[in-house]
Amino acid sequence: MPTFTALTILPGKDAAEALGEAVEALTPEPSGVGVFEIEDDSGLWEVACYFTEAPDEAGLALLATIHDAKPFVVSELPETDWVAKVRRELSPVEAGRFYVYGSHDAHTVPRDCEPLLIEAAMAFGTGHHGTTLGCLRALDRLDKAGIIGKNVADIGCGTAVLAMAAARIWPNPVLASDIDAVAVDVAKANVTANGLEGRVICVEAEGFDAPALREAAPYDLIFANILKGPLIDLAPDMAANLAAGGHAILSGILTGQADEVVAVYAQNGINLDHREDIGEWTTLTMVNSG
Repeated sequence: MPTFTALTILPGKDAAEALGEAVEALTPEPSGVGVFEIEDDSGLWEVACYFTEAPDEAGLALLATIHDAKPFVVSELPETDWVAKVRRELSPVEAGRFYVYGSHDAHTVPRDCEPLLIEAAMAFGTGHHGTTLGCLRALDRLDKAGIIGKNVADIGCGTAVLAMAAARIWPNPVLASDIDAVAVDVAKANVTANGLEGRVICVEAEGFDAPALREAAPYDLIFANILKGPLIDLAPDMAANLAAGGHAILSGILTGQADEVVAVYAQNGINLDHREDIGEWTTLTMVNSG
């Protein structure tokens, strides 16, 4: 079955969301519409639409004009077995003591590592991305410094690879949350695949807004591998839920955005302990000085 994409950009979240809703009323209707902020401080947002049959390009052009967006770029995607493609192209990743791999590479797992199985169909968050890699390295560095996370949370957990890494090396259960119900289901599947049931508890929540997360606070380590905007919005809640002397590992930050994130967290009493840049991405290890 062919798949078509239609992409455009325009300034402002409200305008982008309005355009996304308008596209959903087209015939043929899209199978999915996503609205994403372009994380380059430009203020621009992308509207991405997916169709299982050729879209109404005249209708798309009209909607772009009405909403002051760039003209939609429509493309037909080649039929691809994406899981097979990922299996071919994603090799295992070593991040300190952690070894992130797919089941097709199970025969490569070294003896002296902490293995983390993430299937190819759930590829985002495997460790190939600079943000996840940076967070795993930061966790390894804290552990080597003698820090033991007795109460750990992973906010915006995605595949739960970070929560599972902490559960591999430290004794107490780890809480993992995500705003997206599908991501929570993926996280639970990964937890089961890694034999960590009861060691990683997955919940659906926005930020710390879940009874399980609020009741378990304060935390001595919090992961938040999300994006600059949500990280900045999360800063006051992070300060309220991070124990004195506790650490936060933050990522999803472009290198040019890191200083702003550091400054906002410093205003909330959480100060920079270590910074690592991997390509265009930065991982910050912060400590609560309160």
